[in-house]
Amino acid sequence: MSYKGNKTYFKEHREEILSCLKKEVLKNIDMSRDIEDMELIDNIFYTINGYSFDYYLGIREKLSLGRDLFNIFRKLDILQDLLEDKDITEIMINGIDNIFYEKKGRLYCSEKRFYDKEKLETLIQSMLSKTNRMVNEASPIVDSRLPDGSRVNIVLPPIAINGPIVTIRKFENDLITLDHLIHLGSINQEIKNFLIKLVKSKYNIFISGGTGSGKTTFLNALSGYIPREERIITIEDSAELVLKDIPNLVSLETRNANVEGVGEIKIRNLIKTALRMRPERIIVGEVRGEEAIDMLQAFNTGHDGSLCTGHANTTEDMLTRLEVMVLFGTEIPLIAIRKQIASSIDIIIHLGRLRDKSRKVLEISEILGVENSEVRINKLYEFVEEKEKSGKVFGTFKKVGDLRGTSKLFRAGYKD
Repeated sequence: MSYKGNKTYFKEHREEILSCLKKEVLKNIDMSRDIEDMELIDNIFYTINGYSFDYYLGIREKLSLGRDLFNIFRKLDILQDLLEDKDITEIMINGIDNIFYEKKGRLYCSEKRFYDKEKLETLIQSMLSKTNRMVNEASPIVDSRLPDGSRVNIVLPPIAINGPIVTIRKFENDLITLDHLIHLGSINQEIKNFLIKLVKSKYNIFISGGTGSGKTTFLNALSGYIPREERIITIEDSAELVLKDIPNLVSLETRNANVEGVGEIKIRNLIKTALRMRPERIIVGEVRGEEAIDMLQAFNTGHDGSLCTGHANTTEDMLTRLEVMVLFGTEIPLIAIRKQIASSIDIIIHLGRLRDKSRKVLEISEILGVENSEVRINKLYEFVEEKEKSGKVFGTFKKVGDLRGTSKLFRAGYKD
């Protein structure tokens, strides 16, 4: 194959060059056996250096081709550079022609694209093979994760009309702490100190917020203050939580049905199982449906200090959504559901993503109980916008109420 010796042509025909080199690498190495990375790298550059190009290939181009070939065989192909960019938080693949990514809160269209549909489908199966998940035309939707914990959602045709759709929510390599959140302006020192007391005193905390508001990140940050000696059980659709320095930790993950439609393990099943595993605290990654009733019952049966997240636009919306989700799972009067919510959840922390893309704790509220058939809320803190300058939103965190349910604080040894 003849290539013109200029960078523009090389860039335009890069995929063809990689395809030819990949075939040559496969001729020289037995991929059916376990191969060390260094052996693969040696073979890749042996192939590149020995390949007959009709134009001069510089060191930079050779290294670039070698990296891309290694990513094809060992990592996630053309996505690897996007995954390794720490400023990129989300990657969206819309079929073979369009790859978008979110970087520092802004969306961009990548110059990268998949050479053909088969290449994208191979990448999808490679991602799923590590988590025992499966996706096909009969079961075209799946949630999974990458080895680093990044969340993956895949939708295939015929559900996805414009080709295989892959959305990757990247996992933070560096564990975010409450101190990091102070630095980012998501909370202040007073709120940090208050939240640490709540976690250590075993208040049941529910974190609500919209998509991308940072619920999982915040949950991870709070979990860092759980005492090391406690037995913790985490329950998730796809494991994302990273709890450090907790020796007695059990992590449970749901399972999809197999090709025969059997073997599915739901959040509800895992919560019921967790109750038999002597947990001191239960952490549910997110409630979305009928499992809400099981989550509330678990919180209310001697597992103080439990944590959970859910999607909602406000604290009040979260309470309404919980009511609806409970009704999916059981038929009980609405007043009974509200009493269950009020007795199970002590604190709701509501997060939001502002128009400047910053993430804030917008409100912290205490659940007091049920009065006149309505759940009573005592707002403790709120974020108040003050001005906007150069596209950035400025404001302050204001304390607007005092915690009334202080018995858990006193039992934990806090006097104020």
